[in-house]
Amino acid sequence: MTEDKNTSFLNNLLNVSIEAAKPNFVALNENFPRPVKGRTIVIGAGKASGLMAKSFEDAANLYWSPEEFAQIEGRVITRYGHAISCERIKVTEAAHPVSDDMGEVGVQQILDLLNTLKSEDQVICLFSGGGSALMALPANGVSMEDKKDINKQLLASGATIHEMNCVRRHLSKIKGGGLLRYCGNAKVSTYLVSDVTGDDPSVIASGPTLPDNTTCKDALEVIDRFKIQVSDKIRQKLISGELETLKPGNPIFERTSEPVILASSGDMLKAAEWYSRLKGVTPIILSGAIEGEAKEVGAAMANIALEMAKIKNDHTGPLLLLSGGETTVSGAKSGRGGRNTEFLLSFANAINGESGVYAIAVDSDGVDGSEESAGGIYTPEMISEAKTSNLSLSNILKSHNSALFFEKLGALIKSGPTGTNVNDFRAILLT
Repeated sequence: MTEDKNTSFLNNLLNVSIEAAKPNFVALNENFPRPVKGRTIVIGAGKASGLMAKSFEDAANLYWSPEEFAQIEGRVITRYGHAISCERIKVTEAAHPVSDDMGEVGVQQILDLLNTLKSEDQVICLFSGGGSALMALPANGVSMEDKKDINKQLLASGATIHEMNCVRRHLSKIKGGGLLRYCGNAKVSTYLVSDVTGDDPSVIASGPTLPDNTTCKDALEVIDRFKIQVSDKIRQKLISGELETLKPGNPIFERTSEPVILASSGDMLKAAEWYSRLKGVTPIILSGAIEGEAKEVGAAMANIALEMAKIKNDHTGPLLLLSGGETTVSGAKSGRGGRNTEFLLSFANAINGESGVYAIAVDSDGVDGSEESAGGIYTPEMISEAKTSNLSLSNILKSHNSALFFEKLGALIKSGPTGTNVNDFRAILLT
């Protein structure tokens, strides 16, 4: 694909937006956590946890004395390929979205560190999207193989992140507030990068330090609605309430402060809005919380774009339709593609080469599904290029091979790990 002024604009827009969504502890200024008499133990998990740890150290170097900085010790877990070198905090890597042995090792190392806590110490928790899979410690009576199998089923089911994390919390020792059981009497502060619609802190990484409003009954409802296969043993534990999480009002939460969200989809969309105005493009933020099947959302967005193209005739310049959230792809047992390339391919199929319409769709963490690409970019010329290459958009959609389509047309976006994770970013340019 040859880059022109429109694709160049979309790529620059993406870069500006991703930068705005990165965790920044320095920006907290006077609200940055104070040092304590004892040690500051930093723990965490998620695809953004490496950059979160580095940002925390950068701020501590600015705001704390060298002696106070030397009291920092920590360990966070991130996805393979997303590690960032830190001075005082060790960043380890594990598998995502399905846990592996290194995830178990990483969790145990975190618990070993927490086991050394004294009352004069404090715990700084850094969680982002991906933390639920990376920080896996099954509840009593639930095996790691059980967790892996159920997680695979959930990922393929089409369940939302809220629904998936409801189940995950109830099958874990440390999610749904459970991690606090390992923090003794130390003060606990939680900092988050949000990858969930609505930015509910208890859903991000399945809320290891936060109360859970959902119940075992809710988890069972998700399991049954999406036909998730679980053992009779696990089902009975859920029915009996044995796997219940910690609820609001539990005294254990008295030593925790209100969680702080460092970055979210809203930050990304605000930056995109600012940049587009700077470049003479009128932005319209549709929503930062769009969910649903990626191919259905793609088709719906195409219809909106066609209608907005008519309205654009009343304007003197181009329009930009912005959205975020987290779509899903259900039933994909094979094929190459993530939710963003599937959205974009469905969009392309529905827009059918309409002149003056361009689009970009990426996962903000740089990994669209299991692919080592962030997403893709669409131009009107692709429809004719696809026909020339004998590429059937509808057939490729059915086989969930959307990444292959954009790869063949040179339109995949390969950003590498971005250091953040605030979910999908979509922009449709009407010139």
